[in-house]
Amino acid sequence: MKDQLFDLSGKVAVVTGASRGIGEEAAKLLAECGAHVVVSSRRIEACEEVARKITQAGGKATAIACNIGDPEAMDTFFDEIMSQCGQLDIMINNAATNPTFGHILDTDLGAFQKTVDVNIRGYFYACQKAGRIMKEAGGGVIVNNASIAGLTPGPMMGIYSVTKAAVINMTKAFANECGQYGIRVNAVAPGVTDTKFASALVNNEQVLKQFLPTIPLDRVATPDEIAPIIMFLACPASSYVTGAVYVVDGGSTA
Repeated sequence: MKDQLFDLSGKVAVVTGASRGIGEEAAKLLAECGAHVVVSSRRIEACEEVARKITQAGGKATAIACNIGDPEAMDTFFDEIMSQCGQLDIMINNAATNPTFGHILDTDLGAFQKTVDVNIRGYFYACQKAGRIMKEAGGGVIVNNASIAGLTPGPMMGIYSVTKAAVINMTKAFANECGQYGIRVNAVAPGVTDTKFASALVNNEQVLKQFLPTIPLDRVATPDEIAPIIMFLACPASSYVTGAVYVVDGGSTA
């Protein structure tokens, strides 16, 4: 029974933004559970490197590059998934962008648009494309990587926080309307995590001093501490969980 709860054998799991950080750790963990993982990010070389690590460890992986901010590229991406793998059971939307760090009044409209295109439109279109495939197959799982900034806006992260709030509500909307098709949709809301993506926060000593006292565990997370929650939401162990937002933040929102 214990093994069955976390068995993803025969499943195809797609992870976007999987070339490093949380996405890479999630891809590796899903492969350890038996899934054939499609490793995706914008650069094919980086995808192939992660896929190589997975196969060398005895897992199954395919590398397919995609820019989720480009709808046409997304169409090609999902065609490639079905062509190479023949199915799509688990969709992990992890790729995101945050091109600006500064006061909200100074947010450049170009940075605004890029953030919206990737973090909102990209996630929405991925949920939609994956959901249509899963509906035909009789079910599936979608996990969206949000952020605690989507619950309480992060300082100097205005538009990023807005888009992550949208991801949280988007998750609930898809969960409400797709449950009838056997599709579960959940979100993970990490706190500050030591990744290249969060380097503007983690590597800034002044900023670090400001927010570390707000974290009861008194440290930032590592990517391998976020990945298990994503894995749990993808596995049969969470078969009655949908429309939920799992906060993983060391207690900072408490």
